[in-house]
Amino acid sequence: MPEFLELIPPQEALKTLLNRYDPLREVEIVATECALGRIASSSVIAPHPLPSFSKSTVDGYAVIASDTYGASETLPGYLKVTGEVLMGAVPDFSLSSALCAVIHTGGLLPEGADAVLMLEYAQPVQENEIEFYRSVAFGENVIYVGEDVKSGQEVIPAGIRLRPAEIGGLMALGITKINVFRKPKVGIISSGDELITPDINLTPGKVRDVNSYTLSALVESAGGVGMRYDIVPDQIDSMIASLKVALDECDMVVITAGSSTSTRDYTAQVINQLGPPGVIVHGVNIKPGKPTILGLCAGKPVIGLPGNPVSALVIASLFVVPVMEVFSGSHRSFPRPKLTAQLTKNLASNAGREDWVAVQIVMDESISSTYYLAEPIFGKSNLIFTLARADGLIQISADATGLAAGDAVEVVMF
Repeated sequence: MPEFLELIPPQEALKTLLNRYDPLREVEIVATECALGRIASSSVIAPHPLPSFSKSTVDGYAVIASDTYGASETLPGYLKVTGEVLMGAVPDFSLSSALCAVIHTGGLLPEGADAVLMLEYAQPVQENEIEFYRSVAFGENVIYVGEDVKSGQEVIPAGIRLRPAEIGGLMALGITKINVFRKPKVGIISSGDELITPDINLTPGKVRDVNSYTLSALVESAGGVGMRYDIVPDQIDSMIASLKVALDECDMVVITAGSSTSTRDYTAQVINQLGPPGVIVHGVNIKPGKPTILGLCAGKPVIGLPGNPVSALVIASLFVVPVMEVFSGSHRSFPRPKLTAQLTKNLASNAGREDWVAVQIVMDESISSTYYLAEPIFGKSNLIFTLARADGLIQISADATGLAAGDAVEVVMF
């Protein structure tokens, strides 16, 4: 099999593609309760302050702070109870010197009060009178109007991915609908004469399609819509026809298999026939996934992945997901969770090539403190359960010749 003319480092390959990619984004309005993981297409401005009234953060007594100064366990103070603040209601009284009011967490601070004395520091001594053993400062145990958000303040900038906290904040402001960028539709095509769908019984020489399902799941988990197409045989006309349909219906297309340089691998030829500029990168200096193809057809990304399931999934996480984030309008990528662990075995690597190795995380409790071990899972790139048994991946940089047992490594978790 002939070698590629040039292998590009992964980050350089991705940058080369993204520098030529100018997505046409569309905006849609969705219910806030359904907007988890979506990207805000415009900034959101608070229509009113939050909280909209000053309130207590504890159960206790609304007081005038200066009335409590000097109180202690040996020299308690005394206040008259003028009423109780009912939850969800506006008090029909105000406080003046030497008066207090029963108040609950979240209750509206009555007029005249400027602090709240915690219930633990007071006790009733007779009807409508309390004894207290501690002074409170001005504003203590109180949240004031606009302390969280001021009216007119930008609470969510454009390009932010909405998390549970943002959803809750929007609901607190009464914002029940929000403008977001449309999810990217990613067409997924598996190619190969040997492939059959998972519902068909195996016969010698045939294998069930794995890639379109793992990649569709990856796309969905990254906030996109995975659109699986029929398996394409190793015929250039069939691949052209399938890719044309996918390009018409989707925002980007991923093809698995056919990215190598054997006489039956047509992906690069097909991409070059379906719109300029065609193939931008063919060959990435990485293992697994050297024969990766990055292209653009009439403005839409087309990515050719190796057919081996492990290679396809690893490379898709490095290239497909970042392209989806650009299409989605995200201004801030959320990195995958990482964990520091101790490598249990030596790992060899070729200098000049970036390697990614699957590992399983094991907790070691044999010493006084618990720490994590990274146990490499060795397996060929066509064995999908190599990844299914793994908890994450470790990277061996291109300038290293390997890693030694006992090294501290950063595990990118699945």
